[in-house]
Amino acid sequence: MPATPRYPRIWEWPGKQHIAISINLALEAFQRRSQWGGQSRTANEKDYFSLSYGEYGAKSGGWRLLDMLDELGMHGSMSTNGFAAELYPNVVRAFADQGCEIVGHGWANDELNRDDDPDRELAEIRRCTQALKEASNTQPLGWTSPGSAGSKNTLTFLRGEGYIWNGDDASDDLPFLRDTAKGPMVMMPRTNIPHNDLIMWVQTKNPPSILFDNFKETFDQLYAEGTAGRPKWTEITLHCHIAGRPTLVPTIRKCLEYAKRHENVWFPLKRDIARWALKREGKA
Repeated sequence: MPATPRYPRIWEWPGKQHIAISINLALEAFQRRSQWGGQSRTANEKDYFSLSYGEYGAKSGGWRLLDMLDELGMHGSMSTNGFAAELYPNVVRAFADQGCEIVGHGWANDELNRDDDPDRELAEIRRCTQALKEASNTQPLGWTSPGSAGSKNTLTFLRGEGYIWNGDDASDDLPFLRDTAKGPMVMMPRTNIPHNDLIMWVQTKNPPSILFDNFKETFDQLYAEGTAGRPKWTEITLHCHIAGRPTLVPTIRKCLEYAKRHENVWFPLKRDIARWALKREGKA
C-alpha cells in the first residue's frame, strides 16, 4: 500500500474495524415475470413459469437462508416489495423476528417509477411502507428501488416519509450523504456487483464457485486497505428465490465463514451503517 493514502475521504468504523460487511437479502414479488423466463412473451403478458421461479423464495429459499443465518449467528437487510409483504407476510415477519432489517423495495419488482408521475410514486412509497409495517411490525428506514432504478423524485419522497438511507447508487466504496428538499439522505452504493447472485449466477450462468472467488478477492483487497488505515465496506446480495436454492447455499456459507475468520470485521445491518454515517457527518 502507498505510504500516503490517495483515497480522498477520511473514514472509520465503530471500534476502528478494518472493514464492514453487510448481507443484502431480497424477497421479491412480480406482476408479469421474474428474472428467469420461459418462452418469449409480449411485455404485458404474464409468464407463469417465470412467476413460479420468483415464488420459490417465499415457499422454500427464504427459509433455507434463515436457517443459514441462524447457524452463523448473523442478520441481513432484506429488500422487500410491498406486494411480497402482502402475499407472504409470514415470511417477512419471520425475517424481522430473526433480527433482519426490512427494507422498502417498491411495490412489485417488475414495476419501475418514472420522473413524470410523482404522485403515483409517492402513493406507491406510502402503500409499500404500510404493507411492510403491517407484515413485519417494524418501521422501514431504508429503500432500494427495483433494479436500483429510482426517479428524480425518489430521495426527497423517501426522506419526507421517514427513510434515512437509499441504495440507488453505484458511485463509491463508502456511504455518503446527499441533500434533499426534506433533509439529508444516506446513499448506500452498490458495492456488491461481483458477489450478487442474480448478476454472477443467473444472468451470466457462472458456476457457484465464482461467487466465492469474487467475494474473497474483494474482501482481501478491502481488508488490506482497512488494515492500512483506509477502511471500506462491501456486501453480498442474496435473493431468496436465487441464493436460497441448495446449489448456492454452500458457497454463500463459505463466503461468510471466510469473512468471520478475520479480526476487526463489522457485520452491521445497513440501517446501522446509515446511522453511523449520519453521526459522522453531524446530521444525526
